[in-house]
Amino acid sequence: MDFDLSAEQQELQEAARHLLDDRAGSAQVRAHLASGDPYDRVLWESMADQGWCAIAVPEDEGGLGLGWVEAAVLLEEVGRHVAPVLLAPQLVTLAALSGLSGVDDLRAGLLSGSALGAVAWSARPDAVRLDGDPEKPNLSGRLGPVEGASVADLMVVVVPDGVYLVDQDAVGRPSAQPAMDLTRTLAWVDLDGTPARRIGGAAASVRLGGLGALAMSAELLGGSGRVLELATEYAKDRIQFGVPIGSFQAVKHRCADMLVDVEGMRSATWYAAWAASTVEPGWDMAASTAKVWCADASKRVMSSGLQVHGGIGFTWEHDLHLFIKRAQYSQLAYGDAAHHRTTLAAGLRSLVEAGTGVM
Repeated sequence: MDFDLSAEQQELQEAARHLLDDRAGSAQVRAHLASGDPYDRVLWESMADQGWCAIAVPEDEGGLGLGWVEAAVLLEEVGRHVAPVLLAPQLVTLAALSGLSGVDDLRAGLLSGSALGAVAWSARPDAVRLDGDPEKPNLSGRLGPVEGASVADLMVVVVPDGVYLVDQDAVGRPSAQPAMDLTRTLAWVDLDGTPARRIGGAAASVRLGGLGALAMSAELLGGSGRVLELATEYAKDRIQFGVPIGSFQAVKHRCADMLVDVEGMRSATWYAAWAASTVEPGWDMAASTAKVWCADASKRVMSSGLQVHGGIGFTWEHDLHLFIKRAQYSQLAYGDAAHHRTTLAAGLRSLVEAGTGVM
């Protein structure tokens, strides 16, 4: 069994890293933060031109027909560069439209990147109230904060009993809210009798929640991997008492623990991505497992990264704070670690009660 990326996937990874190194390096990201724009439109156009939005969409729907392993590779690089783009919600929105009829124009806009998607997800059964026609209901409730809601053309509302499509061009967009992470645009979504279209039931809700959790896991993997690199580089360069601080056992232990966490994140995320691409039975549980591990492990990695850097890690001039702030949202989006532990426990219990193996 091959546990590594294929040659084609490694080439995709290298191409993605080259693009983001060139257009989403530290200087470019910081310049974007100063501009006040909700996302980097020039970078987004470059990514869309290379087919990033279409990566996991079947060929018969106009996509590249690859899969979620390839999507995870791209999302990992986005996390590694803290790129101010809306790739994760775009991919999940396209997944929500998969197999639907009458949405060709919407799908074409999302695939080209000319239209943007946002996903308002909640695990609460009472998060949204439905009135009127069950197939074309009016939605009421408050969701969020939702990434990209203030600029998206389409919003997919995902709640436990179903999935609903909202045309933001028709109903209007919420205002962006101040956020700790300046590389994301976030907004609270207040639905008040908002017209929508039902596009899926409970099974679709589970599927999109799993894909969202996978997407956030991949971003957390990329960011944590980069923090590990920054910490080890600093440990080699920072001199204390005449020697590099990396020679101190306490610092070695920190870096070793970070490596164990990052490699665990990689294994869990890539397996979940493979399971999602092949629709392996129980793939949604693999996605929950990845989110549990990545949410918890990323906290440890970020904390250790700060400890290794010391005072410089707290300053605006150092890039470390960009990764720490970005991880805060990813750890919570599509369910935090506690939510996914509960999901896993319920899934395992149902397998045991049915007499099915859990391995």
